[in-house]
Amino acid sequence: MDLKYTDAAPTDAEREAVDALLGPPPSGWEGAAERSDEDLRWARGGAAAARDRRDQLLPALHAVNDRVGWISEGALDYICRRLTVAPAEAYGVATFYAMFAVRPRPAKVLHVCTDLACAARGSAAVCADLTERHGPAGTPAEGTVWQESPCLGLCERAPAALLLRAGTDPDLRSSREIQPLGGGPGRSPGEFEERGSGGGAPEEPAAAATRCSAVLAPATAPALVAAIRAPLDVPQEPPPAAAVPRSGDPALVLLKRIGTVDPASLDDYRSTGGYSALRRAFALGPAGVIREVLEAGLVGRGGAAFPTGRKWQATAQQADGPHYLVCNADESEPGTFKDRVLMEGDPYALVEAMTIAGYAVGAHRGYLYLRGEYPRAYERLAHALTSARTRGLLGPDVLGQGYAFDIEIRRGAGAYICGEETAIFNSIEGQRGEPRSKPPFPVEKGLFGKPTVVNNVETLVNVLPILEHGAAAYAATGTETSTGTKLFCVSGQVDRPGVYELPFGANLRELLDLAGPPERLRAVLLGGAAGGFVRPDELDVPLTFEGTRAAGTTLGSGVVLVLDDSVELPRVLLRIAEFFRDESCGQCVPCRVGTVRQEEALHRIVDRTGAGAAQDIALMREVGQAMRDASICGLGQTAWNAVESAIDRLGVYR
Repeated sequence: MDLKYTDAAPTDAEREAVDALLGPPPSGWEGAAERSDEDLRWARGGAAAARDRRDQLLPALHAVNDRVGWISEGALDYICRRLTVAPAEAYGVATFYAMFAVRPRPAKVLHVCTDLACAARGSAAVCADLTERHGPAGTPAEGTVWQESPCLGLCERAPAALLLRAGTDPDLRSSREIQPLGGGPGRSPGEFEERGSGGGAPEEPAAAATRCSAVLAPATAPALVAAIRAPLDVPQEPPPAAAVPRSGDPALVLLKRIGTVDPASLDDYRSTGGYSALRRAFALGPAGVIREVLEAGLVGRGGAAFPTGRKWQATAQQADGPHYLVCNADESEPGTFKDRVLMEGDPYALVEAMTIAGYAVGAHRGYLYLRGEYPRAYERLAHALTSARTRGLLGPDVLGQGYAFDIEIRRGAGAYICGEETAIFNSIEGQRGEPRSKPPFPVEKGLFGKPTVVNNVETLVNVLPILEHGAAAYAATGTETSTGTKLFCVSGQVDRPGVYELPFGANLRELLDLAGPPERLRAVLLGGAAGGFVRPDELDVPLTFEGTRAAGTTLGSGVVLVLDDSVELPRVLLRIAEFFRDESCGQCVPCRVGTVRQEEALHRIVDRTGAGAAQDIALMREVGQAMRDASICGLGQTAWNAVESAIDRLGVYR
């Protein structure tokens, strides 16, 4: 590793932001202002110590970006000295994420969503109006820069925008994450230390980096301009229950607490049965918990539908250790927002479910990889973790059972590819968030090269009703191969967008009837940008993994984007192609080149008909098949799906 540091120096604010996270530099070799005589005689640590610190790179970049608004050369150099990371490598990581900037920009950044659901609700007009009132995208004005953004996960309130402001104003301060100290592979399972503020934890240092956020949804240009000028005056976000049209319905299972309990109150959570599942888990033992999950037939809710119990069992059986648990809360599929609603409205459920999963697989540390665009979910989860530690529900002796477990929040920074399970590992470890080739699989060599279980939020929360009511009762809901209930994210041209919970086996027509479909339905996109379209005459398709596969589409993560005949489908397809081009990590040639060729062909088809369009469609089929067959991960493998289904099922471009 060639450590070629620069002569650039950090500002006082940048140094304070990093030191608030990492503590003061222990020696001149690690960034102290001067080297002592002792420093000149010997250097502490070594390669092993540097590897153990590398996983703090992403949090350190967040600290500076949150404090100043961008990451200067001096700040990057200081981070590299503190962590013994080559500046070239750190630069590659910093430029990988869309939420970071390595060039000067204002402290306030306005992200205006232009993705599928927001586009269907008029985001193009909002952007045009904002350009006229405030200036073009990317042009600083009034101490703010605005930019078009991929999906912000606020689809039920489309069109949406998110305003982020860097700084340390005490009135804007958010709760820092309370987490196990460090996190590298060298730490023992029982080493826990709290950081942050609130709930009896040590107070946050005054110089710590914080970020004010303001969600504006539905967004209008006048409201955005007003928020730019006075962000503290924006309307307060509606409660999470506003995203659940059937809130309070006794038939709900996963959503039953949202709108009925205070998400900030641990006592409220426990009064409605909270932590009874964890107590039963301790009574069953790790093997018993896994057996219940297997017998319940729970499969992953992120789209792959892999049996959860088999994944847990394979990890628990690995002799190598320590084992890790990772919760994939980087919900970035356009049109998906169910995990955000769960985290904002019922955060303790996720904390309890992660504790159960960690106990079952023999993990003592869990990582909650949270999407960077979810500030309220971050606040709720940070508070829930602090409360759980204070009450003995996390830490070195959970519920007095002699089991040590704690959870660390790691924020993503705007990279769709980090929703892929192995890309999460690289991101947490301080590398670029690029997927790894498999095998080896995560259950064998995952985070820090150790056996790791990765589940998304919805999958983990399903474990609670399994243990509360038993595997047989859980499996009695749904179908033989798709058991339990499923959360669906309904957006687009419907009367009541939001998260709906239905038993597996209900059909698409039933779901749309609940949401209020448009009079002139054109198509429904299932599964998001990586999914497929359904025609108005195919609404009886059963909403199960096997049912949608048989119908030639996919259930995916539960996206249901409803489009009427006012929407220009070619424009929707072009946006999907642009999304995959932007979000490809570029690691493998089929995806890096194929997503660009797909977008180019779609641009050409707009101006061509007849034989010319047919040639481009033939080219896209060839490129799409190459991506499907040869891409390293699911991004490239599914980038052609929605375009293909629109051409073949909806007759677009004919």
